[in-house]
This record gives sequence, C-alpha cells and structure tokens, in this order.
Amino acid sequence: MSDLNEIGSWVRENLPTMLADAHIPAASVAILAGGEIFTTAAGILNRNTGVEADEDSVFQIGSITKTWTATLVMQLVDEGLLDLDVPVRDTVPAFAIGDDAAASAITTRQLLSHVSGFEGDLFNDTGVGDDAVEKYLATIADAPQLFAPGERFSYNNAAFVVLGRIIEVLRGTSYDQALRAHLAAPLGLTHVATTAAEAIMFRAALGHIPAGGSDEPVPAPVWSLVRSNAPAGSMLAMTARDLVTYARMHLDGGVAADGTRVLSEKSVRAMQERQVDLPELGLMGDAWGLGWEIFDWDGGPVIGHDGGTIGQNAFLRMVPGAGVAVAVLTNGGRTVDAYHAITSNVLDALAGVTVPALPSVPESPVAIDLERVIGTYSSSVSDSTVRVDEDGRIWLERTMKGIFAELGPAPEPVELVGWAGDTLLPREPQNGMHMPHAFVGDDGSGRALYLHTGRADRRIDA
Repeated sequence: MSDLNEIGSWVRENLPTMLADAHIPAASVAILAGGEIFTTAAGILNRNTGVEADEDSVFQIGSITKTWTATLVMQLVDEGLLDLDVPVRDTVPAFAIGDDAAASAITTRQLLSHVSGFEGDLFNDTGVGDDAVEKYLATIADAPQLFAPGERFSYNNAAFVVLGRIIEVLRGTSYDQALRAHLAAPLGLTHVATTAAEAIMFRAALGHIPAGGSDEPVPAPVWSLVRSNAPAGSMLAMTARDLVTYARMHLDGGVAADGTRVLSEKSVRAMQERQVDLPELGLMGDAWGLGWEIFDWDGGPVIGHDGGTIGQNAFLRMVPGAGVAVAVLTNGGRTVDAYHAITSNVLDALAGVTVPALPSVPESPVAIDLERVIGTYSSSVSDSTVRVDEDGRIWLERTMKGIFAELGPAPEPVELVGWAGDTLLPREPQNGMHMPHAFVGDDGSGRALYLHTGRADRRIDA
C-alpha cells in the first residue's frame, strides 16, 4: 500500500498542472494495486456550467466499452450458448453486408479481433429506443467489404454493434440491460450510465472539442454519439473507480471483489491471447486479442484499451502479472500528454513496466517511395488524399463525412514525414501525438492499397 499511496499522491499533486499544460478541462484517475484502489480527480467537467470534477464524476469511456461487449460475449461462451468459430448468421440470421459471401462466413471471433474486413465506421442513427441496436443491422446491409475475412486488422465499430445484437438475441433483452444485469450488478458498480438520461443523475463530464485558433477546447455541441453504436462505445459512462473495479475482475481470473464469478478463467485467458498482429500504430497495441489490445512492453505484457467519443478520451492499462491497473478519463485537450505521463509513472512504480516513448519526428526523415503512397483513401468517416507539393513535401488532406463533418471546422492539411519503412508521421502533433500513418498492402501496381491508422482506409483512385 505504501507504493500505491506514494504514486497516488504524486498523481494527485501533479494532476492540476498536467491538465493546465495540456489544456484538458478535467480528468479522473484510478489506480489498482495490491487489491486496493486509489482515486483522484481535478478540473472542470463542463465549461458551460463550471461544475468541478470529483472522484464520483462520470466520464464516457468510449471504445473501452468494446471490452465490456467482449466480456458479455465470452459469458455466453461460458454458458454454452455461443461458439466463437461458427458464422455469425447461425445466431443472427439478419446480419448482412454488401458482400453476401463474406457475411455468410464471418465468425464471432473475427468480429471480436477486428479482422472481419467490412467497413466499420458506420455511425447510423436508429433512434434512442431499446431497439436501436436491432434496427442498426438493416442500415449496414450495403457496407462494403474492404478485404477478405481474416486477412488483416482494421478497427471496426460496426462489428461490435453486431456483437451487441448477438448478446441481445441470446439474452432476450436489450444490450444496456444485459450489461447492467451481467456486469455492472455482479461487480457492484454504483456509478454507471448507459445513456444520457442516466448520466444526468451524476456529475457528468461533457466533451470539449478544438476551437479554431485557440489551444483551449470548447464545449461540444452534443453529449454523445448515436445510441445504435452503444456496444461499440458511443454511450457508456462511469467513474474511474468503477472502470478499474471492472479491470480488477479481469486481473483476478474473472472473479469480482466479493468472490462472485463473473467470467471463467478460461475466457479471461482467451481474451488476452493474440489473435492478430498490428502495424506500428503508436497508441494502439502490438496485437489484438478477443476485445483487448496487447502491448509488448518491457516488464509486460500489458493489456488495455482506449476510448474516444465527442471530446472525451479514456485510457485503461492493466498488467496481469502484477495485478496493477490504471485508468485515466478526460474531457478534451491534449489528452495523450496526461495519459502518457500518468501511465508511465504508475506502471513503472507499481509493476516495473516501461511505457515506450510516443512516436516522434526523426531529425532526418526516412526517404519514402512517393509513388507508393500518393493517392486518395476512403472510409465512411473521411476521404484522405496524400499529395506532394512543388517542394517535395508530403501532405494529407482530409474531407470529413456524415456526423464528423458537423462537429467542427474542416481539418487543416497535415504535413507527413517519413518515420520507418512505409509509415509516416505528422510533422506537427495532433491532440498531443504524432499518429503513425502506415501505408500497407499492394493495389497490383506497387502502390499501397490501404492507409492504416488503426482503420484500413482503402485506395479509391485508379
């Protein structure tokens, strides 16, 4: 406990300065070690109201929700209700995408590990009712197949909505109700909100988004993304303490703090086993398991997940070999700065884990095969065009689509420089990070087929 108290005191003392330096309105942090949890919070939850953050404040956890969805799926496996390796259509006959052959073959395991291959950033609004997830399936019936199932990793939100529907079908209830009954309740969680209507019962953080010409983010125009994407992470909010309490169950072999078995040891292990390796993508893991990211860090392995919604970012890291976890919840600004400073110090002090430095622009950028990377790459979120100017500098220009085009000013062109192999970095950090842009695959003429930033955006120019 002395080590936990010492590092916890360091976080508490330094958190306000970290937030100010990174222009983060508020943050909440929880640390688990030796079966004990330390919490602290600082800042302003909503710059419209001036309400201050405390340790009972709820923040959206974004895509960390995907690990909750994966856990609910693995509970179904434990109960003999689901086989990960049979086609999804055996459980949800209504599952359809643009490629019917792929839809007939895709398995639950492939959905869980982001290798199903269809377009995944589909934030289709199907209303706010308990049937939002069910209705969503019809809206992705024409989603394009980017690559064959199992071929490669491409982060897929829509896949986790399909997983949410599997849960609904086999549980005979809504996704939100299943999450409450099978995770929140047995874990004894007290500050969990599955909708905005529930979040308002707590001190709830509002996201803050960039403002043109200012380092200070401004309140977002809406609280959340659409409810149809709840199983992928569009709604779920909680305290850092409750998130770490959930993590503790995974560290303790599937058993809650009071001894209640929530998940089998076999399923806990299976979720942490490598399913697919990733290109170098900065914050993302080196590999993916069944829901969890896997980080091959010195002193690890480490597992975890990140989440980003409208102006809110969440980070969770766990060291199974040490029984240590840390959660950092934020609501705008250069959130990666705070995540990296806190996580690096906590994991070093409590688990002997070295968190690697974030990607940085090399003094002498690596030479790039320009013909391989130049072109336009597309997803349902944006079209990204890579071009070279008359001085030989490489630029990425993004045109946002759908809801993302409505959330703020159009992105400014970003200069890219060679980092390693066919991976480039923005010359200037974005949200506190130089996000790797990996150009992978081959279109048949030596050009990259995908621009990979976690999602594989496919080349569309001839």
